[in-house]
Amino acid sequence: MNETQPPQPRGVRSFVTRAGRMTAGQARALTDLGPRYVLPYDPGAADLVSAILTKAQANGQNFSQTVLEIGFGMGSATAHIAALQPQTLFIGCEVHAPGVGALLKLMRIHALENIRILHHDAAQVLAHMIAPGTLHGVHVFFPDPWHKKRHHKRRLIQPPFARLLTERLAPGGYVHCATDWQPYAEQMLQVLSDEPLLRNTAPGYAPRPAWRPQTKFEQRGLRLGHQVWDLMFERVAG
Repeated sequence: MNETQPPQPRGVRSFVTRAGRMTAGQARALTDLGPRYVLPYDPGAADLVSAILTKAQANGQNFSQTVLEIGFGMGSATAHIAALQPQTLFIGCEVHAPGVGALLKLMRIHALENIRILHHDAAQVLAHMIAPGTLHGVHVFFPDPWHKKRHHKRRLIQPPFARLLTERLAPGGYVHCATDWQPYAEQMLQVLSDEPLLRNTAPGYAPRPAWRPQTKFEQRGLRLGHQVWDLMFERVAG
């Protein structure tokens, strides 16, 4: 099947659109499950969370909280966590079509009903479709570190984006980031620490929660001798 690219955001992007071919299984999953679980990007829909929860409730599903995952890759960690937390609604944003198909395939294999997907840039989704105070958590696992200094402006975790994330969290909600690139870990720690509406839940970096699996990307980094840094910040009232 033909892969359609998501609309391109203006300004500096934190990602590049990689060339990639879907497997037959991913394509079938996208065809079969996409109409039900892949949601359209609609900047006029200002409260995506409420819309999903209302529709889910009409179908007999009741979710106690909502977590947004930014850049879920091939979806293995997302599917693992969603299986452990069936009462949590997970909204995943991913710009690469094979990853969308891969997660849908995992959803079928594991009979997961608590995931919805947007094949779109998460920054635009957050800005235009997520109402303030409606998320209980945000996962940002192994975003592109943009190693070269001239590309640091492309890193996702910057002060304006940290403020946007924070505003979308309910009080007590959390931001959980992970990276295997130490300079980016240091930048994340500084940026999130400087956001006045966030509180670090650890003295510095946080231990990896038992529910976050080691991804293939992470395992590869560990084999190369990289360390992994988790950061867990909580939204305070304000």
